[in-house]
Amino acid sequence: MNNEQKPPTPEASGADSAQPPNNDQRQATASAKPEVTKPPAKKAPVTPTSPTDPAPPEDLEVPSFITALQAAYPNAIEQLSYWVGDWTVIVVPEHLIAVSEFLKDAPDGGFDLCSDVTVSDWPARPKRFDVVYCLYSTQHRYRVRLKVRTDENGAVPSVSDVWPAANWLEREVYDMFGVNITGHPDRRRILMPEEWQGYPQRKDYPLEGPGELLMEGPQDWLRLRNLDAENEGE
Repeated sequence: MNNEQKPPTPEASGADSAQPPNNDQRQATASAKPEVTKPPAKKAPVTPTSPTDPAPPEDLEVPSFITALQAAYPNAIEQLSYWVGDWTVIVVPEHLIAVSEFLKDAPDGGFDLCSDVTVSDWPARPKRFDVVYCLYSTQHRYRVRLKVRTDENGAVPSVSDVWPAANWLEREVYDMFGVNITGHPDRRRILMPEEWQGYPQRKDYPLEGPGELLMEGPQDWLRLRNLDAENEGE
């Protein structure tokens, strides 16, 4: 008697006798998967025009040197602002020298030190530059800011005759931003070489620097860089 047992057939063992799925079945399975919803594309941020210059609180007393300035030059002041404990007087550029001399010589002003001259750039605004003069009174120990607004070609008179310390500060403003400082005794670059093209701290200055040609468009810079790389590889 033959006691050798035969291996069970797939039907007897209950094993799945189905064939591997063909291409049509695979495609059907893939198409049955839920579609992944892509998040909506982010919109480009809106270019800011400029921050607002907050008006002083109604219950805050205006310093006497500012009220005296308003009385002496009523057409010189565009706006008064107050922020983080300091006053800002926004002045028409044509009256900058007269206002500066008044603030320096007024008995209750005495702003004998120009500690800084700086610029903020807002390209979307017609008058893109805010030129800011930080003044300090060593006698009364308080500060005030003067501000003028101008564009690329608008003239801003030099205050170096009023405050000699402004001489190099104004040269830096001209060098970095190209602000048209007029009447300066030595208006030339102070940080960059004299032949440098463009003004590095303008917000629309090309990130890769001027190279041999001043190109404001990023795509133009990319083409120029790739062209240089191709020439070096030949």
